[in-house]
Amino acid sequence: MGDLIGQVVETELYFIERSEFVRVKGLNAPRPEIVSLYADMARLNVLYMVAKAGSGHLGSSFSSLDIISHLYLSELDVAAGDIFFSSKGHDAPGLYAVLDAEAILPEGKIHALRRLEGLPGHPDVGTPGMTTNTGSLGMGISKAKGIAFANRLAGRRNKIVVMTGDGELQEGQIWESLISAANQKTSELVVIVDHNKIQSDYSVEKTSSLGDLVAKFTAFGWHVERLDGHDTEALAACFERIAKIADKPKVIIADTVKGRGVSFMEGTAIDSDVEMFKFHSGAPKADEYQRAVEEIEARTAARLAELSAEPIRIERVDRPIVVQPTREQKRLVPAYTRTLLDRAEQDPALVALSADLALDMGLIEFAARFPDRFVECGIAEQDMVSQAGGMALKGLLPVVHSFSCFLSTRPNEQIYNNATEHTKIVYVGGLSGVLPAGPGHSHQSVREISALGGIPGMVMVEPCCPEEVGPLFDWCARQHDGPSFLRLVSVPYATDAVLPPRYAPKRGCGVEIRPGSDGVIVAAGLVAVAEALEAADILSEAGQSFAVVNLPWLNVVDPSWLADLATHYPRLVTIDNHYRSGGQGQTVLAALAMLDLPQKPSVLSIGIESVPPSGRNDEVLAALGMDGASLAQRIQARFAAVRT
Repeated sequence: MGDLIGQVVETELYFIERSEFVRVKGLNAPRPEIVSLYADMARLNVLYMVAKAGSGHLGSSFSSLDIISHLYLSELDVAAGDIFFSSKGHDAPGLYAVLDAEAILPEGKIHALRRLEGLPGHPDVGTPGMTTNTGSLGMGISKAKGIAFANRLAGRRNKIVVMTGDGELQEGQIWESLISAANQKTSELVVIVDHNKIQSDYSVEKTSSLGDLVAKFTAFGWHVERLDGHDTEALAACFERIAKIADKPKVIIADTVKGRGVSFMEGTAIDSDVEMFKFHSGAPKADEYQRAVEEIEARTAARLAELSAEPIRIERVDRPIVVQPTREQKRLVPAYTRTLLDRAEQDPALVALSADLALDMGLIEFAARFPDRFVECGIAEQDMVSQAGGMALKGLLPVVHSFSCFLSTRPNEQIYNNATEHTKIVYVGGLSGVLPAGPGHSHQSVREISALGGIPGMVMVEPCCPEEVGPLFDWCARQHDGPSFLRLVSVPYATDAVLPPRYAPKRGCGVEIRPGSDGVIVAAGLVAVAEALEAADILSEAGQSFAVVNLPWLNVVDPSWLADLATHYPRLVTIDNHYRSGGQGQTVLAALAMLDLPQKPSVLSIGIESVPPSGRNDEVLAALGMDGASLAQRIQARFAAVRT
């Protein structure tokens, strides 16, 4: 979970100014040699960005950098309208390094990866040089076809180059997108598959083998080339060949090495396809960072010496200031792992499905203990959900896992179809809510309640602390007779939430975890409840007594329970770690409006109002007005207005 949590590397950091890239490009040497040297320099800057941010994707950035460097130095006429973008998106640090070197990014942006107003964790069109938003996999070729259509309508045939991951090829939209591109003879489109053979957790072959890619793309009517993606001479020759093909889209299967350029990070360094690749995401440790920098620096110095050129001038930055948490960080995923293992021991019908996220969803131990009851589906959420539907029809209890941003939306129709069959399936979504904020909006899941909450029979729940995970899962798996969705915050977070003794969830009912008299704040989940408690503490210091109620039910509310709450408190606040529109708060307030009460409380609904930014967790919560201090201010302002 390195990408989710992130630790800033506590050591002196190093980067290369763009003027050095300009100098290297001007050396009197064969172009392929310049490109290889340039790519290594970019790798050092990727290391710097990820180390400073505390998170990011090194492995796929490194595997793609020889290709990206070749494109910008030798193939693309950006001024004339040629474009490149990465469909996989998580190699954004690699692209940022090149865009900075080419002065396409504003000066200094590489110092602010995954920071507010800096460079987002995944591509966003608000960043100079970014053509489209990516990070949610499988969309890139379709977007490129749309751009090609618009260009043709305007009388242009600019080059469009799209990079995909190899694991990304497991997404169904990829294969849908190939057909019309061939039928329309979209020859200006070049797709490059960064075939580094490793996915989030394990090898592509172990996860879901792609088979004969050359034969598959050929069968779809594409011109296919295959080469070593780190051989810059081969890249140049390949582009020269395919430029002559005017009646087909082209795909280049570039065989690469994940983590290329740092020996101990390279995918070829792991022992087998069973071993997990540790440099997919997250920052390296301090000693790993130093070793990697030294290795890249030594290699670039040797290459420059061969060209009779001066070594690269490397800038040094002081050790980043790291503020350590002062309170215990609570984690939901380990609690979920323990719960799932325990229930699987008791119920032989329970099976677990994963979409290439076994590590992040806490399923590694389940897969080891129950290999016959674990199904790794790869990056294919729609297929996974429909498989679960078939399993449920035959009497199994499928528990389906992915990040909420993908699980609630991409297979939405499949989830609905399963629900119409009146079977029991538990969907478990990790990475829920606005945090972690570093990856950006493609991974910030703040719409799943609105996406799924209206499906007949669907009940959505979210625990506020590790102790609530087991009881809520048990309710979903044992008491509910239909589909359910367990929404989990993946980041560790400090909270003072304590459940009452002998706590047992009751459908649609909340529990008070902080007393009060002037009003009540209703929230769900690790982050929202923690910040509600913080807001209540701040309000208390200002002389206002607000209770906090943990309501783990996201799309159902018990009318009798709500009537008692509304009668007891004159002010009611709802907080959503979700878009306000379609969130839990609207469910609560809609239910309140239906109650026949002599007097109803004044209300305030707080949630996310716009696409959330990428950045450090604390700064993004503050920017959205969702941290405890901001919530207290908003509550005070609202009810001060009511009093006047």
